[in-house]
Amino acid sequence: MECTVRWTGLSGMTFLAETGSGHVVAMDGAPEGGGRNLAPRPMEVVLAGTGGCTAYDVVLILRKSQQDIRGCDVTLKSERAEKDPKVFTKIHFHFTVRGRNLKPNMVERAIKLSHEKYCSASIMLEKTAEITHSFEIVEDLADAPAE
Repeated sequence: MECTVRWTGLSGMTFLAETGSGHVVAMDGAPEGGGRNLAPRPMEVVLAGTGGCTAYDVVLILRKSQQDIRGCDVTLKSERAEKDPKVFTKIHFHFTVRGRNLKPNMVERAIKLSHEKYCSASIMLEKTAEITHSFEIVEDLADAPAE
């Protein structure tokens, strides 16, 4: 895996990251650090990537477990160290999983497997941060077929 990050110019603190798969992600610094608030901060991208990593796992595990999952949101709330390096010290993941007749033990198992075995990002961040999680299940009453 590789990525190239390029500063976009002499003014501001905007950077473009081009991933090995050919996608571009913009990042910018806070105004007090010379940024112009044009894109997420780099550490916000780390947090978002971690949420994407674990949500991907949870959806995949529940699908493989024959659960009728129709939606998965994860909200991450974090705390960072006050002094440099300002690593994450706490991250709480709250999953809202939507589906039909989802079994709570299966949802809990999927989240646990993601955090303990599959999500490289959260496992890496666990080295500096206390990781906690919670979840809720929302019954999907819509007639639309699962995607």
